Amino acid sequence: MTRAPFLATIALLAVAGVAHAQQNPAPAPPAKAPPPAAMAAAPAAAVAVLQGLDKTTARVSTVEAPLGEPVRFGTLVIMARACVKKPPEEPPDTAAFLEIDEARPQGEQSTDVQHLFSGWMFAQSPSLSTLEHPVYDMTVLDCKTETGSSAKPSAK
Repeated sequence: MTRAPFLATIALLAVAGVAHAQQNPAPAPPAKAPPPAAMAAAPAAAVAVLQGLDKTTARVSTVEAPLGEPVRFGTLVIMARACVKKPPEEPPDTAAFLEIDEARPQGEQSTDVQHLFSGWMFAQSPSLSTLEHPVYDMTVLDCKTETGSSAKPSAK
């Protein structure tokens, strides 16, 4: 048996398939619809409200950390990168992404900076992700907008 008729048949099927594909183009994928309002994430707030504890003096202080601006608490330098609060119809939870460093002076001109924490802290589960420090404790309380009111998701 020769291979010529077999190859000719394959070539004819390939040409027929190309012609069919040109006549019936593949349907375009459907456009993705935006997520429904209930599924959309809550808007990010502009200020993370934190609670700091100085263990040596037993003082509890409220610290407001605007996003992207360093804030000092004792020797700690806290940088809030994000603060998210769930809408009222979902189970409550507030979370903030924090970067915490410790800046200790080392003489007149230099400062020793040690990175202590980077990650999400959760208001309803403070033990899930904590700052481990012998002198200071830091927890998330709330997220606020710059006007001072508690962050509220937009109602749609």
